[in-house]
Amino acid sequence: MIPATPPILPPTPGQLLARGVSRHLIGHDFMPLTEFVPAPGLRVDVIALGPRGEIWVVECKSCRADFVADRKWQGYLDWCDRFFWAVDADFPAELLPGETGLIRADAFDAEILRMGPERRLAPARRAALTRSLARTAARALHGLRDPRHAMG
Repeated sequence: MIPATPPILPPTPGQLLARGVSRHLIGHDFMPLTEFVPAPGLRVDVIALGPRGEIWVVECKSCRADFVADRKWQGYLDWCDRFFWAVDADFPAELLPGETGLIRADAFDAEILRMGPERRLAPARRAALTRSLARTAARALHGLRDPRHAMG
């Protein structure tokens, strides 16, 4: 018996921002993954691997309340070379810490307004994180090609 297909829900505002950010990053030769778990208890909205192995994390905030409720973002700094916030044109950008990157995004594209400062990952962490990104991407691709045997 083939399991029932779950209903397709419309994307959330944060998912729409992540899509625009991902499209923009691909234009810079960064390969993004969304909703990636770098460590237990953390889930980044977008993580992207650059052409020289650099790793960027982007947190998408769709409204002021979403930003204020986020108490984990500083934990993401240990998992990337650069950290960015992605917000839409209506978001009050003055709320965001000035020592982080800033991306203005919508569902279709984005623009980097402020580059996040570089904090180079330790080589061992970079290697482990890169392997995890590769395995997660391969699992996602397999799930698209063979949903019945997708690995959890």
